[in-house]
Amino acid sequence: MNYRVVHQTIYEYSSPVGLCHNEARLKPRDFAHQNCLNTFIHIDPKPSDFLERRDFFGNRTAYFSIQQPHKKLIVTATSDIAISPQQTLFELGNDLAWENVRDRLRTDFSPDTLSALQYTLDSPMIEINNALAEYGRPSFPPGQPLIAGVRDLMQRIHSDFTYDPEFTSIATPLSDVLSHRRGVCQDFAHLAIGGLRAQGLAARYISGYLETLPPPGKEKLVGSDASHAWFSVYLPENGWVDFDPTNNQMPMDQHITVAWGRDFSDVTPLKGIAFGGGNHKLKVSVDVSKRQ
Repeated sequence: MNYRVVHQTIYEYSSPVGLCHNEARLKPRDFAHQNCLNTFIHIDPKPSDFLERRDFFGNRTAYFSIQQPHKKLIVTATSDIAISPQQTLFELGNDLAWENVRDRLRTDFSPDTLSALQYTLDSPMIEINNALAEYGRPSFPPGQPLIAGVRDLMQRIHSDFTYDPEFTSIATPLSDVLSHRRGVCQDFAHLAIGGLRAQGLAARYISGYLETLPPPGKEKLVGSDASHAWFSVYLPENGWVDFDPTNNQMPMDQHITVAWGRDFSDVTPLKGIAFGGGNHKLKVSVDVSKRQ
């Protein structure tokens, strides 16, 4: 499946910004089932500095600064991506109990498992606590196969929580999400990751896109898609397996991965610091379309 993604971010300021420094993670990753054919980032005003690198997690990261006064900043990333269907993962791990996976994370010193170990720890936006442990525990009775347990946790989050974009913001703590049973895809991914880490398992946060289809008989609106988030759990000898609690599904060929890390703070699409500007308005639009 081939897709084109156009992700546009617009900042409008009440007074001129004299200088800004920014970091963007807008270029999709390359890995076994996904190939980013090309990506172009257009920035207006034109930046005085632009540098691309890979961050600690291997995400494609761009740094840029603008040193001329401006009252509007427009960043548009256009990417073409090819995704091949992943191998069916429902049977993976059916003979590997979650306790065995937990124990192997502490005793297996292979490079992949050592790398996964960091995803068992607290991160800036996910602090392991009793509430997360208690919520996750029913999905992992003794002897439960890992994949079956994670699928159960995914399904419980989907049924227990209401998708409500008005309830949370980036800064809303997980305790509020858990107590009010409301949130968005970012919150559901964080909740699942916290519940898994509280059992001693390795889970990471994934940011990307998912095409949204219009109602029957209606045309799709340009910019109607949005950034999406889901999570992945580590299965020794098989690698990372993705789960989408917002949609209660295991991603196959419709999820486009941009970046991964410990939580949202590692993969923020666009962040920075601006000198001046006063108040600002932010508008983000994403369009995901199939390509021939």
